[in-house]
Formats: sequence, structure tokens, C-alpha cells
Amino acid sequence: MSGSPARNVFVPPSRRDVLGIAATGAALYASGAFAHARGSDTLRVGLVGCGGRGSGAVADCLRAAPGTEIVALGDAFADRLEACRTGLEAFAERNRVVAERCFVGFDAYERVIASDVDLVILATPPGFRPQHLRAAVEAGKHVFMEKPVAVDPAGVRSVLASAEIARQKGLAIVAGTQRRHDGAYQETIRRIHEGALGEIVAAQCYWNQGGLWMHPRQEAWSDLEWQMRNWLYFTWLSGDHIVEQHVHNLDVINWALGAHPVRCTGMGGRQVRIDPAYGNVFDHFAVEYEYPGGVRVHSFCRQIDNCATRVAERIVGTKGTSDACSAIRGETSWRFEGEVANPYGQEHADWIASIRSGAPLNEARQVAESTLTAIMGRMSAYTGKDLTWEQALESKLDLVPQALAFGPMEVAPVALPGRSEAI
Repeated sequence: MSGSPARNVFVPPSRRDVLGIAATGAALYASGAFAHARGSDTLRVGLVGCGGRGSGAVADCLRAAPGTEIVALGDAFADRLEACRTGLEAFAERNRVVAERCFVGFDAYERVIASDVDLVILATPPGFRPQHLRAAVEAGKHVFMEKPVAVDPAGVRSVLASAEIARQKGLAIVAGTQRRHDGAYQETIRRIHEGALGEIVAAQCYWNQGGLWMHPRQEAWSDLEWQMRNWLYFTWLSGDHIVEQHVHNLDVINWALGAHPVRCTGMGGRQVRIDPAYGNVFDHFAVEYEYPGGVRVHSFCRQIDNCATRVAERIVGTKGTSDACSAIRGETSWRFEGEVANPYGQEHADWIASIRSGAPLNEARQVAESTLTAIMGRMSAYTGKDLTWEQALESKLDLVPQALAFGPMEVAPVALPGRSEAI
């Protein structure tokens, strides 16, 4: 789980969510958008990654999209799969999971993809995402994948290649950057793009909060199992919190500015979470990004208890400023006052609708670029060096081992700016 607004596992939706989801589904049926599903009205879903995030994502999908059923589950750990399977009992009419389609192990993703599914939800730790996405699109499956979509430049390049394969095959790929499916964000960004702020000159974004969960190591766990069960704290699995969590805010900045950064200068460190139980990640970052036209964006993220919290984006233009989620202040002030469907459900409703309409969404490139935006900030902070977009994209850095087996696995040392070379 990330520290983002939680994908709660099987929490009943509010009355507003139910009404919004029902209205969305009814509108899609009335428009004929559900006319193209396997020759029937049912799409079969497989889940890869059965932890809290994956369990929440499949629940969001089933609630938001009529005509779907869950049929296959895969995870590296049997206990996580069984917990997810138990939770799915809440969806009795849509749950078609049987023991023969429950797969455990490092090859579980291949077995889910090879089962009779139309759609695959990818929700393992991000380090595995590029490999799983490539397998899914090569097999002709539509994909919902959680963010971020990689932890290193090698993974980003793989995702970009998979995006093109999906485009050629007419496959839908939607990412868990739910702000892109939030009505208030959409309307605010539309107004910014139409010039409500004038010329954009600067922006700031923040994800400052307290610490997150950590599972104390159990005697029976191997090195690799310990790392995977605490994936937030290992850069090869999570990308560090600037990538795993702050990518949401950076994605909004890229969206608002209609571009990715051209260079950055970052700094950060490990001031409080210094126990080896917290792996090798930092607990704070600050990055200055430069965008085309000389626009400067200041990015801040922190996971330290008892400190000020802020999760936000702010865009500055020659005619005013905007909180990207809902308001504009300046020559023409405005605040969003409409109803907004739950974006965690809406992203799935939009995904399914695009498939059934024959006009599949493909968000892979935009989320890959936002992921690389976060990665280059981390790389700059880890090394203490300025970094260009091209240097980051072309970097040979590849953090994820090619072959994995439960057993010994060393923890990479914590980065030391001025000494670490990660490019």
C-alpha cells in the first residue's frame, strides 16, 4: 500500500459513490458502449498482485463496471492470495475464482495472463511492472496497472515499448493515476490549458506526510521475502517514495504544463528512518525541475512523523494561481462546485467503457513519463548531480534482478550524494 488516499480493501462504498457508479454504468449501457465484449456482455478479469492495493483495485473495478467478473488471482505469497480471495466473497454474483485459477509464485503473472481472461489488473510492487505489462500486452490483454510503472530507466523504456505494442494491437492501458479521472482536476486543468492563468511561469507540488507501515522481519522469512513484504523500503521494488507516492503530484504537473521536465537538481536524505528495517530508501526529497520555456517547478516529499503535512499541487501563471484540484485565483477566479464520482472507481469505469466502445484508452506513455520524472529526481538526489531528461531516459541503470528465488539477497547500500554513481 502507498500513503496515497487508500484503496481500501472491500470497504462498502458511500451512498454518493453508489449513485455515481450506478449512473455511470447506466449511461454506458444506454449509449451502447457495452456492445463489444467477447461477443457477450461479460469481461473476465485477472488480478496479479493480491495485496491491499490489488484487492482494492479489483473491488473498484467490480463496483464501477457492470458486466465484469473476477476469474483468476496470482501472487508471490499464498497468504496474500487467500486474504484477497476471502474478501471477494463480498462479490458473490461476480466472483468466478476457483482453486484451479489461483496461482502462487514468481510465475503467477504468466499463469493469470494465460488463463481465460480479457483484462488484467497489475498491482504487484512497481519493480515488477514492466515485465508484467510486456507479458500482458504481448498476450493481447487489456491492462489496468497501478502507478508507478517502473523503478529505473530500463523499466521506463520497457513500458514505452509496451505502450506502442498495445497501440498497434488496439489494447487499452489505464494507470492508477486517478487524478486524471477526477472531475474537479479535469475541469481545472482544462481551464488552465485554455489560458485561465495566462502564461505558466512556475509550479510547486508536495507530498509531505508521516511514516507508513513496516512489517518486522519474521524468523522464517528469507532475505528476499523480507524485502518483498516490506517493498516500500527497497529502491529496486518501490523506486523510493518520490517515485512510489510523489509520482501522483508530478503527474499532475506534467499534465498541467503539457510537458515533461528537461533537467533537474535534487537533494534528499535519510534523517529519521535510519534503522536497517527501513531498507535503503530516503525519508525526504526536494527537487527543482526545469520545464520547456524555463518554467521552474519545486517538488517536495517527506515521510517523517510529527512534521507538517501537505499533499497538493500549485500552478502559477501571469494571470493568477491554481490549486490544480479545484480552484483558480486571479483575474478570473473560479472554484469547482460540481459532484465528483469516486476517481478510484471512475478510472475503471473509463477503462472498461473505452474497451467496449472500440476506442481504447492508452495512458502508458503519460504515466511512463511521469514515472521517469520522479526517477530522475531520485537519481539526482542520490548522486548529488544535475541531470537532464535524456541522461535519465538513456541511463543504463537497471535495479531489478533478472532471476529471483527466495533465499539470500543483499540490500544495496543507502545512496550517499557526492559518492554514489547511479547513472
